Amino acid sequence: MLLEVLLAAVLGAIIYLFLTKKKEETLPMGDGWWGKGPKPESEEDATIHPFKVETSEAEINYLHRRLDEARFTEPLEGSYFHYGFNSTYLKKVIFYWRNQFDWKKQIEVLNQFPHFKTKIEGIDVHFLHVKPSHMPEGQTTKPLLMIHGWPSSIYEFYKIIPLLTDPLSHNLSGDHIFEIICPSIPGFGFSEAPHKRGFNSVCCARVFYKLMLRLGFREFYTQGGDWGAITAVNLAQIAPRHVKGLHINMTTVTTVGFKQLLSLLLGQYFPRLFGFQAEDVERMFPLKKKVFYKFLRETAYFHIQATKPDTIGYAFNDSPVGLAAYILEKFCVGTDPNYCYLEDGGLEKKFTLDDLLTIVMIYWVSGCITTSMRFYKENARIGRGVNKHEKVIVKVPTGVASFPNDPLNIPRSWLQQKCVNIISFNYMPRGGHQAALEEPELFTADFLQFVEKVEKGNIAK
Repeated sequence: MLLEVLLAAVLGAIIYLFLTKKKEETLPMGDGWWGKGPKPESEEDATIHPFKVETSEAEINYLHRRLDEARFTEPLEGSYFHYGFNSTYLKKVIFYWRNQFDWKKQIEVLNQFPHFKTKIEGIDVHFLHVKPSHMPEGQTTKPLLMIHGWPSSIYEFYKIIPLLTDPLSHNLSGDHIFEIICPSIPGFGFSEAPHKRGFNSVCCARVFYKLMLRLGFREFYTQGGDWGAITAVNLAQIAPRHVKGLHINMTTVTTVGFKQLLSLLLGQYFPRLFGFQAEDVERMFPLKKKVFYKFLRETAYFHIQATKPDTIGYAFNDSPVGLAAYILEKFCVGTDPNYCYLEDGGLEKKFTLDDLLTIVMIYWVSGCITTSMRFYKENARIGRGVNKHEKVIVKVPTGVASFPNDPLNIPRSWLQQKCVNIISFNYMPRGGHQAALEEPELFTADFLQFVEKVEKGNIAK
């Protein structure tokens, strides 16, 4: 009798576990409509149209007039970039912009890759679709969706697109050749801005997923930094069977538990207890200097854009000088925090003025600075800890390139609570937030070794 009771109990437990076993959780696909007015009953036009970047003489003349009329405030002595963009250097940037920068030439650079637009969920989505000019016999391309962040644009990837689509011409291995799809986040650059509230990173991920399906891709890699990283993670949550590999160069967490909070207090003294590497300790401690002060000093823009983006957006959309100062100051602190001690912000140590002003011009000619800043508001307005995507784990093979000067980097031990299949996590020797533009060779090498691991079926250890 006792044996029968035990067998029944065991059988009951097995049945209970089977019935109550959680299914693999994914983020709901959902749907949306971001066009003007109500969603029409007719099916959306899925046509893909060629697009070219163009600017009229009238627009250039207007810009030059506004630059000629610029007013500057003298900087404090010895302030460097500690008070923001130093106006002594700003005058030099504006002089170059007005008298030497050739926007028509940069338009030709932008148009060297094919641009397209297509309507998704009521708005025009702009994207690059770059295919290799030739392929070795018997080889096929690997689709790669690359997603930019703020205050960047598709131009951030222009230096690495040739490395990935034509590696042999750049003395790289031809084992992995990509065709690259690089969209502008709606509200950024040449993508139409949403006309309704609520367009956050999850909605963006869904739109880009639909874009990939429309282009005929059922399996693809995705890569991103800044908002691009967050959007790419969301896409891996929505469509894990379609995302073959996820590579990010900015690490964040959406929820911080007791162990993470405790590691902030004790991690410096007991790093192994919390899974910290030597690089983690170097980047995080002393906490007051490396995290607390840096957080207070460099995140004011985030709070403004997450609360009242339109108010400040009007100023930057109206003033090219203000726009340049606001955007380029982020390239200073995002490249190396020590550049704040330089009068020129170190901007030309890693970038050319042509590259920097091309990014500024994309915001200026498209008039998108306000709508791009709204993305912060939409992602913050519900609050933290209440969004479903914060709780869904990522099982897609994940690679992380952790650049030392990126203001937003967290330890692997924190990230792997969310991304449970990290097969590559590398502390990069140099580089910052706009890594693809700043360190294209390093960036490409890390991405390619990650793809090699995915292709060979590596799993997280």
